[in-house]
Amino acid sequence: MLEANLKKPQDKTLDQGSYVLFTLAVMGIGWIIAAVNTGISYLALGMDVIPIVTGLIGCLAFAILLRFLHCAWWLAFCSFLPAVLVLVGSVQYAPEATLDDRGVRESGRVAADSAAAGDSNHRFTLIGPAGRLKETLDYDGDDPSWHVGDRVEVIRDPKGVIPLEVSSDVDPANRLGSLAMGVGGWTGITLLAGRRGFVRRRASRRPAFED
Repeated sequence: MLEANLKKPQDKTLDQGSYVLFTLAVMGIGWIIAAVNTGISYLALGMDVIPIVTGLIGCLAFAILLRFLHCAWWLAFCSFLPAVLVLVGSVQYAPEATLDDRGVRESGRVAADSAAAGDSNHRFTLIGPAGRLKETLDYDGDDPSWHVGDRVEVIRDPKGVIPLEVSSDVDPANRLGSLAMGVGGWTGITLLAGRRGFVRRRASRRPAFED
């Protein structure tokens, strides 16, 4: 009887330690997802669809892990808000940082807009100090910020890999901040999910890693 009583708190302590490790593992996976997707964005410069797809897969996988950690779905759903920050930051940081580093800044005048009346696909032709720019300034939407005759400060990639961007829209520090805020949100939600998940499983006397 004494031996059984001694083993009981040891088992509970072991379960709690295992759950702490599980929580830290999920937290680490969240950090890895953000870092890896940022790296993929660097490797796939000019092809945003690739890091967008891999980022969506990573965010979904992280939400599923949170569900198993928490034993409920509501915190997993809450993780989608910081997931948006992680996705936007990891996808846009690499091209904007690259443009900010090696891009050439020019001032140009909008000479033409290829979009017909009612068309939302605008392709603005710019005239710079050295003549017409080879690249167009693209805008997909119904209300562009520029019109024919306006002057625009742009940044172009001398290698032609990254599309032309308005200089005011290139802000890698802001994208990095969004990424950090998203990862921080994931970290806080993971810690809360780990705490609540452990309490829920212990209260129902279920094994720590049972679904």
